[in-house]
Amino acid sequence: MSSNICSRRIAFFVSTSVANECDSPTNSAAYWRPRQNNLAEKLLQQVATIVTPETLMAWHRKLIAQKYDGSSFRTPGRRRTAEEIADLVARMAKESSSWGYRRIQGALANLGHALAYNTIANILKRNGIEPAPERSRKTSWKEFLSRHWDQIVASDFFTVEVWTPNGLQRCVVLFFMELSTRRVEIGGIARRAHGLWMSQIARNLSDEVDGFFKGKRYLIHDRDPLYTAEFLTMLAEAGIQSVRLPPRSPNLNAYAEPFVRTIKESCLERMILFGEEALRKAVADFIVHYHFERNHQGLENQLNRTESRKRLPAQGLWSVASESVAY
Repeated sequence: MSSNICSRRIAFFVSTSVANECDSPTNSAAYWRPRQNNLAEKLLQQVATIVTPETLMAWHRKLIAQKYDGSSFRTPGRRRTAEEIADLVARMAKESSSWGYRRIQGALANLGHALAYNTIANILKRNGIEPAPERSRKTSWKEFLSRHWDQIVASDFFTVEVWTPNGLQRCVVLFFMELSTRRVEIGGIARRAHGLWMSQIARNLSDEVDGFFKGKRYLIHDRDPLYTAEFLTMLAEAGIQSVRLPPRSPNLNAYAEPFVRTIKESCLERMILFGEEALRKAVADFIVHYHFERNHQGLENQLNRTESRKRLPAQGLWSVASESVAY
């Protein structure tokens, strides 16, 4: 049906053009009308053997578009938003997931930047940032850590081989790290780790007077079965929420894992340890060094407990610290 309509339209155009050419005053319209129609049909039949009606209509539409095309007369439009401002918009949206277009518009106005909310929406779209309702429902690990930085403790296990009268014996070391200060607490060292051992560690850590978890709310840990249900229940009763990492994701515990490498490469792998007591003393001495003598890149290359170091005597630093650490 559409082909017939196109053919009739083309026939009409062809017949009209023939009529315009035959403009002799002696010839009447009634005389030329049958011949015009016959000529138009012949021309259409000749053209139909070369192209299809769809092609003819496409050419026709293209010619019309070219007739009214004014792109050559266009002037440059509004200048693009400066990259610095666009980066600032994207940063506001990423760091404040609940902020919508209007909220970001107001914050930019406070800084002296006037942007329409549609412009802000386009900037976020170019950067692949979802609108505020979708962003507010999702929380990345980076956002979670930044919001609760001072209330998070990370934990992990590592093992060390020591020599005993019965040969090599594997010892398990459990430690906890305060992310905001990089302060490390050795929870315990044992040859055989079990549920009762973990329960006692939970009591020590959650002590209301001087427990390591005082003022904390979250414990990041992997899915090791040693984090027993009783251990996590005791911490929950003390107000500590367990945050389990997804399976096979050591990079998400990016502060505890480097400590394992540090203590092994800097201390434990450089020594041959005879007995569990030698391991305890080596770990205690390294913790003192880690706190008071080692600079941390994550803390702007500063010591993490410079104020506490003033309370320790100038002599006997290692022995005092070793005696004060009990497992």
